[in-house]
Amino acid sequence: MHRWSPLNKRQLALLGRVANSKEPGASWDPGEWASAYALRDRGLVVIKRSGGEVQTQVTEAGTFYIQHGHHPDDPTHTGAEKSANGAGKTGGRSPSYNDRPIALARRAKATELVGRLVAERRLTITQPDEATVTKWRRVIDYAKRHGLVPEGKRIERIRMWNRDLQISLVEGPHPNSRRQAPDDAPPIQVPSQLRSPHPVVAALRDDECRLVTPAPLRRRSLLLLQGLAAETVRRGHEVKEHRVPDRYRSRAYTYAGRHYPSGYSRREGELDVSVGGFTYTVTIQQESPQATDPERSKNLVMELGYSKSSRQSRWADRKRWVLEDILGAVLREIETRAVEDAQRQVDEERAKAKREVRWRAAMEKAKEQAVQEQFAEVLRSQARQWQEAASLSAYATALELRIEAAPGMDDAEIASSRQWLAWMRQHIQRLDPLTKLPAVPTAREPKPEELKPYLNGWSPHGPEAHRGW
Repeated sequence: MHRWSPLNKRQLALLGRVANSKEPGASWDPGEWASAYALRDRGLVVIKRSGGEVQTQVTEAGTFYIQHGHHPDDPTHTGAEKSANGAGKTGGRSPSYNDRPIALARRAKATELVGRLVAERRLTITQPDEATVTKWRRVIDYAKRHGLVPEGKRIERIRMWNRDLQISLVEGPHPNSRRQAPDDAPPIQVPSQLRSPHPVVAALRDDECRLVTPAPLRRRSLLLLQGLAAETVRRGHEVKEHRVPDRYRSRAYTYAGRHYPSGYSRREGELDVSVGGFTYTVTIQQESPQATDPERSKNLVMELGYSKSSRQSRWADRKRWVLEDILGAVLREIETRAVEDAQRQVDEERAKAKREVRWRAAMEKAKEQAVQEQFAEVLRSQARQWQEAASLSAYATALELRIEAAPGMDDAEIASSRQWLAWMRQHIQRLDPLTKLPAVPTAREPKPEELKPYLNGWSPHGPEAHRGW
């Protein structure tokens, strides 16, 4: 269903009532609410909730629909209206919604956004207010609705630290999109009875604390897992038990002389599939356990967990298919992930080896610079000692002249001064680095703290250590 799909009689009647009376919707029955949400999804009405009150308002597109009988974005009418009205003429009718200033400006903004994302992959808006966030949301929605996003890609927007708005262009459809139809993977035979089940499936069947769902759904879930396990083993892979983590278990205790063992209750059933040394957990459970609709409550969902790439990770019963029809897609996804993870492991090892080479080169250079800094510190220390020795030597010469010219001093005072002068000369000789020729200092192994200033972000403890922490 498109945004411009025709309204049914009930939706059209509700649109007219909202346009005439702006009724709040508080007294609507579930069917009328479904029609209201359909109008909202088409951009024909706005539904606002505030303080327990509900307000509805017809949008500009909704007024256009009432006047012309079709959505302003309907491509089957836009071209006809342009040719009938002529260039720059409306013939007494309102111009097409796409030709109005707001729509034209939004299209230009959306086109500019997509162009920037194709070139830069990411756009960050720093600390936007709510009005700015709303404007960008409308621009992104326009780009999605009008097919401006490149094929095979999608636009995502997130609030970073609840502060900045980040808009990104990423590969593939949303991994959890429910609209994604099953692919053409070879089907997997699902048994009609659970005879001679795989040991992992048998253990899951015998554990009453797992797959806690209505009996028909539990039986169907076990049959699906058995079909998946049998095909997995047939292809040469391994199926292993997925143990319930301890955090989900209650502690065992004894009360009134009676022992109560640890227990748990899990709605989902899980097993692990190992392909090429990589293990993936397959989970199956009731999709909507709280649903009151009996049809929705029968749906099962199978999840594989998120991958490091934008791949599908969720499959569920839908009107056009059930899990039995698309079980092969789950196993093929596991095998595809194993191939990708193996290649990723090779790439990571190669990158790790390159980082090792770069780190060692950086360490050698840093050690050389640290040793040079050791020599420079020795030089600065010798210069300071030399300056101090020169200053003390000048003082000792002045004292010697003073002793020679001292009139009227007794022999005891002169002897004491000469004794002090002799010690002073010895001390200056010990202090002065030029008393003997200085040699090249012996370098010591630099400490990690001494290497950090010269590593340009690398850690002295290894190429994989966190940098900048």
